[in-house]
Amino acid sequence: MLLTISTVSTRSLYLSRTAIATLAICLSVSAHAQASDADGGDQSAIIVTGARQAQRDAIAEKMAADNTVETLRANDVGKLPDQNVAEAVKRLPGLSVANDQGEGRYVIIRGIDPNLINVTLNGQTLPAPEPAGRVVKLDDLPSAMIQAITVTKSLLSSQDANAVGGEVNIRTKTAFDNARPFFLDARASSGVYGLNRKFPYEMDGTIGGRFGADEQFGAVVSVNYSNRPIESENFQGSEDYSHGGIPDGNGLRDYNLTRTRLGIVGNFDWHPSDAVKLYLRTSYSKFEDHETRDQNRLAITDYASDPLAGTATMLIRRREENDNTKSATLGGEFDVAGGKLEMSGGWTKAVKEDPLRSEFTFTSKKGSVAIDYDASTYPYTLVPTGSSAGLFTTPSLFTLSKYNLEQRYAYEQLWQGRADYEHPIAIGDDSAIKVGVKYLDRHKSNDQNKTDYKNGSTVFNASSVAYQGDSDFYDGLFGFGNRIDYWAARAYAAANPSVLKIDAAGTLSDSLSSDYDVTESITAGYAMATLKFGGLALIPGVRVEHTVDHSKAKIVDANSTLDDDYNSFGHTSYTDVFPGLNAKFAVNPSLFLRGAVTTSIGRPNYASLAPYVVVEDDTVPNISIGNTGLKPYKAVNYDASIEFYPNKDSLFSAGFFHKDIDNPIYDYSQRLTNVTYGNVDYATADVSQPVNADSETLTGVELNAQTQFTFLPGLLSGFGLSANYTHIWGHATASAIRSGNIPLFYQSSNVGNVQLFYEKYNLAVRLAFNYRSAYLDALGSDAGTDEYTDGNGQLDLHASYQVTPHFSLFTDISNLTDAPWRRYIGSKLDLIEREHYGAQYRLGVQLHF
Repeated sequence: MLLTISTVSTRSLYLSRTAIATLAICLSVSAHAQASDADGGDQSAIIVTGARQAQRDAIAEKMAADNTVETLRANDVGKLPDQNVAEAVKRLPGLSVANDQGEGRYVIIRGIDPNLINVTLNGQTLPAPEPAGRVVKLDDLPSAMIQAITVTKSLLSSQDANAVGGEVNIRTKTAFDNARPFFLDARASSGVYGLNRKFPYEMDGTIGGRFGADEQFGAVVSVNYSNRPIESENFQGSEDYSHGGIPDGNGLRDYNLTRTRLGIVGNFDWHPSDAVKLYLRTSYSKFEDHETRDQNRLAITDYASDPLAGTATMLIRRREENDNTKSATLGGEFDVAGGKLEMSGGWTKAVKEDPLRSEFTFTSKKGSVAIDYDASTYPYTLVPTGSSAGLFTTPSLFTLSKYNLEQRYAYEQLWQGRADYEHPIAIGDDSAIKVGVKYLDRHKSNDQNKTDYKNGSTVFNASSVAYQGDSDFYDGLFGFGNRIDYWAARAYAAANPSVLKIDAAGTLSDSLSSDYDVTESITAGYAMATLKFGGLALIPGVRVEHTVDHSKAKIVDANSTLDDDYNSFGHTSYTDVFPGLNAKFAVNPSLFLRGAVTTSIGRPNYASLAPYVVVEDDTVPNISIGNTGLKPYKAVNYDASIEFYPNKDSLFSAGFFHKDIDNPIYDYSQRLTNVTYGNVDYATADVSQPVNADSETLTGVELNAQTQFTFLPGLLSGFGLSANYTHIWGHATASAIRSGNIPLFYQSSNVGNVQLFYEKYNLAVRLAFNYRSAYLDALGSDAGTDEYTDGNGQLDLHASYQVTPHFSLFTDISNLTDAPWRRYIGSKLDLIEREHYGAQYRLGVQLHF
């Protein structure tokens, strides 16, 4: 029987290694629904169901594709504790993710910036709720919503060119995906986090079927909901080790948040005949993240004193984030004039609303704190000493220095329509030509309002709002001290208005500088052919895209007011041609060679295109400006691979890829004389803006192997192995930014996955390890100040047991080794921050009819 997706919570709890090992042994008897194989005999006669069938489907889809793709089927998602789409796809060759709070958020393909990856849902481009860029947050999408994910690495001309890294297409389930005319699936699970001893839970259900005369109507409705009360402990290191290797401070940050996801899919089909198929695809996903961050921090101001001297702060931040994405696509497939016509049109809108982003800062007397530094611990220890030893348990020594209150609303709305027509041609064997057009209209807007306060005429002492919370931090390595009650601080400030004074300049800049409005229209057309000659398939094509951008932003200077409307405008347009060729050669039915030369584009981020001007008065004015004249990234992509399919359960492949990318975008600062910005002349100014650099180059190899050992006797035939490894190297040249080669953002040199699994007799157990090496996330003035996200390896376990044909039990253990998230500057020894999560355990039941 075919099982539905088993969405998994990857958030973790901390348990001892002994407890982990004990629970893993106890729970390994649970397993996922699995195939029942006859020992030996003709493999084609084996009846394969459940997760193994999904693996076979994914292999078959990759083998049949005319270009280089990776596919993840629904049950592949369910075999591991992957709670969202980003977590699921990181297990594919060449893919990794950028994390947030221990969960995957942005997908990275072959070390390419996630802003340069196209994400589609049922073939329609998805909008991005994030205000700063084009990156689509894949943690907004529960994995239970999906039927399959296809990652394209070598583009066809029928696909959008805005995909330097590739394309991720997410498909949701339809009634015609299931062999049975009616199906019903339900799943529920709960677990525990050891770090906060709280209980996440999740529920989802799918119902669908075909009905009417000849089962011409189909409908599927799927709903998923999860609630995860998460804690993470973050050690804040330093970005300044210039004083003899001593960091300039540290901070203990305790995050407590509740993350909820809701996903709803409604898909409806009508097939009145074999020649006409109509469909409506709808979806709604909602992501909420309500977070409190407690922080106690030390900053060294005097390195010559013994002991060191500095200042302490107590901070409390409250952040509420509410994202949602809605989509509706109406389309159809028609037999027309001996060919196939597909037409579709859709609307999608992604909204990011932050009703509250706020922080109180309470500071000790400057330079009054004696500080002891101990480099022998990991992370290093920096604590008040001597007469200052009890500082963080004496809140009366702290007074308010800053407070801010912010709201933000950003959205991206897309209207899009396309038509594709394919017709067979009498050349070779089963060849065809395909032509199509697409129009996309995009509207992106960001509105931010922030009020900054300083301390007022009356002292606001932290003792009025402090409390003693959990003082244990990092498994007892540090003591946290007192915390600030955010809502009590809000109430106290409201009752005593004289404790605050508005920072007019900061409020003005923070409220206006991030506001922008961008509209973008893309008109595209393409023509391609699929030419087949025996075992050879050639797919040449060309795509043309015309882009028009209109942007609005605000000038922020001494004459600005909070009521200012948009007063700076930009416009740009350009037309690009994208030729491409994919080739595939079947040496025999099991061995394939592939090659491709394709071209693609990466359009600048919206915030970079916005024509804002922000002036901060100083001895020399600091001016930040947008750049409406930014050119898009231009890429030429080369792919080659060999693939061997010895049987339906196995795949062995090796691939090579190379990308030459022009016009990469970097932020650049320089001192200029006699310049004019916002109709104001400046004799001298330090000006910062995004600019196009020279070029980037990226090269890599991919190795992939997966097989089930069906040739082994008896029980052993249930074992299998899946492993992939990608090695990437590359750099950028940007002589205007800095000399020499520059590392690429998000480029991990090594990415890999290993899965050991057992699937037989209704039992399925999978132990999976995912790894990516360090990557650049902030470019400094030189290599010594470049900031990196460190390498990360995570071990997960999934097991399930099919009790009856309609009932299964499952369990997951995520992040068995408590793998931390870590950042450093220049050298791995120089820690910026380290965050740990522990492991999470989950038990659940699943029904299938």
